Amino acid sequence: MQMRAARMHDYHRPLEIDEVPVPEVGRNHVLVKVAATGMCRSDYQLLDGYFRDGLPVDFPFIPGHEVAGTVAELGADVPKSAGLSEGDLVVVDPNWGDGTCRQCHEGNQQLCGNGQLVGFGPNGGFAEYMVAPFDHVISMADQPDHDPQYLAPLTDAGITPYRGMKKLRDAGKLGAGRTVVVNGIGGLGGYAVQYARLLGGGATVLGFARSDEKLEVATEYGAHHTVNVRDKTSEDVQNELEDLTGRRTVDAVLDCAGSVESLGLAATILATEGALSQVGLMGDRVELPIFPFVSGEKSYFGSFWGNHNDLQEVLALASQGLIKHHIVPVKLDDINDNLEALGRGDIVGRAVVVFD
Repeated sequence: MQMRAARMHDYHRPLEIDEVPVPEVGRNHVLVKVAATGMCRSDYQLLDGYFRDGLPVDFPFIPGHEVAGTVAELGADVPKSAGLSEGDLVVVDPNWGDGTCRQCHEGNQQLCGNGQLVGFGPNGGFAEYMVAPFDHVISMADQPDHDPQYLAPLTDAGITPYRGMKKLRDAGKLGAGRTVVVNGIGGLGGYAVQYARLLGGGATVLGFARSDEKLEVATEYGAHHTVNVRDKTSEDVQNELEDLTGRRTVDAVLDCAGSVESLGLAATILATEGALSQVGLMGDRVELPIFPFVSGEKSYFGSFWGNHNDLQEVLALASQGLIKHHIVPVKLDDINDNLEALGRGDIVGRAVVVFD
């Protein structure tokens, strides 16, 4: 049987829509009929060569790491205890560790040095079918009203800022009387604002972005205040902060951009004992002022993707109706135009390839 897939044939080249065989199902694997696959800026970066050294791929290759669909076939050795049946609505946990290292034993398979990340090693979901290990396929059969185009982004755009916000919460930087900024209201930032309200313990939540359209999303999702940072100096931003909150500094920043400008701004506005949690990857290095960070006992947290428990928690929040989505449906044939728009930062919300 054949399927349509958007495949990479080299770096710095558009994806090509190819007819290829449906992948065979291993004994411990599941064949997923893909219903929806989220589009991430990292997909654009993959094509652009950003991950060439750290996550090289063999061509031709199928990207796409945010996947929801239905079970098409179960491998012969998939146990009944997995709770999977043909036809079940499922999401794919995209981080596959080797199961033997300390990170895996701690439950953080996304940090496994010998692991695999779907769409950056194993073929991903920009195709009508994909295969995944059974223990990384999560049944949503008890949630039949869920729409796959809303479920798919939760496997990255949903869990990445969630984990980053939990780091700020667990470090004691949120709570009543504190201020937290979500910098970069894109595919991740819209969810991050919601988590700031859900996990923030009454903290004042601000959204920073470079367009008013994206700031409208932040307001819709619960930000108390917003600041358009385009073409503004740090002092300009601090003046607005003072007008809005009575303070020129903040207690916590979740940075969803990862650019030199966004990280520099975060470093400037952090209060004494403040913390910066970074999930964005637009740049390739972090430069922070040493003495203000040391003398002010400020903290920097790198936060990468999320683990299985993070995903289960986010899915539970979604099942309870506590997460809103801003989805831009995309046809597979239009994938390259939308990847270019992602690269420019033109998409508001999360673009999702939706299959018939």
